[in-house]
Amino acid sequence: MPAVVLDELRHPIVLAPLAGAASTPELTAAVSEAGGFGFLASGYLAPEELEERISRVRELTDAPFGVNLFVPGDPHAEMPGLDDYLDRVAQDASRHGAELGAAKYDDDSYPEKLELVAETRPAAVSFTFGCPDPDRIAALQQSGIEVWVTATTPEEAKSASTAGVDALVLQGAEAGGHRASFTDTDEEPLSTLVLLRLVARRIRLPLIASGGLTDGPAVAAALAAGAAAAQLGTAFLLADEAGTESAYRDALHSRSPTALTRAFSGRRARGIVNQFISEHSREAPSAYPHIHHATSPMRAAARKRGDADGFNLWAGQAHLLAPSGSAAEILRATSEGAKEALEAAAERAR
Repeated sequence: MPAVVLDELRHPIVLAPLAGAASTPELTAAVSEAGGFGFLASGYLAPEELEERISRVRELTDAPFGVNLFVPGDPHAEMPGLDDYLDRVAQDASRHGAELGAAKYDDDSYPEKLELVAETRPAAVSFTFGCPDPDRIAALQQSGIEVWVTATTPEEAKSASTAGVDALVLQGAEAGGHRASFTDTDEEPLSTLVLLRLVARRIRLPLIASGGLTDGPAVAAALAAGAAAAQLGTAFLLADEAGTESAYRDALHSRSPTALTRAFSGRRARGIVNQFISEHSREAPSAYPHIHHATSPMRAAARKRGDADGFNLWAGQAHLLAPSGSAAEILRATSEGAKEALEAAAERAR
């Protein structure tokens, strides 16, 4: 089944799922309505909440959009160091007026969400943290749904291609938020352009570049390197329609660097360095979603107080380039900037 969603876009820009408060039906709909392709995050939502958000997107636009799902990990995986880590961060939770939540495993209602997307039939479903089995992919495709999988290495891309996906989202090291890798390792991540070129040499599928692409020239570079489209997340965090909290918005304007950390969730993710990251990244074990659930009450309390040192500020390395305005304005300006950059590059290459 060919991937046709990308061929029909007026602008070669995909909204990253942005699991958490930043993802709203209004943002998803605005990007799709303006000629890009909006994704709706399902991570951490109950199936009933996801169904409501899908319905809301369809109230706002007739344009196609996608839904992102988290592939669950191994419920029996060993997590050495988890108890010691939780003992250390308990004081931080208390400082923010909260207690640690239960450090537990769950599958993020994956089976129920799969059934829901099969029933509601968004134009595409993308998968993070893994790849569904070929039978599941084929079943979604037979329902008229494109299947995209996010890969962080050429090996993951090859595995997803062999499973029969329609397109690959290639997430480079620069990307904000969780690493979408199939397993949570300490391997040095590849940059977006390096990953894109390595995969483009081996696999003939539509490729969506993701990571550090926050303005038009960066999108142009990805398109020139072989991407069919660019997936942008940080670029939309300051959009009017995004649910990004005010303290989070302020942090995006800061010159603070980003870092990969497991401190908030137990899985590597890139965020703006704050006090919690600085104090706890070194000891944080690979223990997802256990640490995510344990720190959730603390993060919620910090958000409510507007304390940017107590919750995750997921952002890509180029967060200082993130624009403000409506999602449609951001989309059009970025697309026009990409066209201008490609034309200028073509002139220089003569």
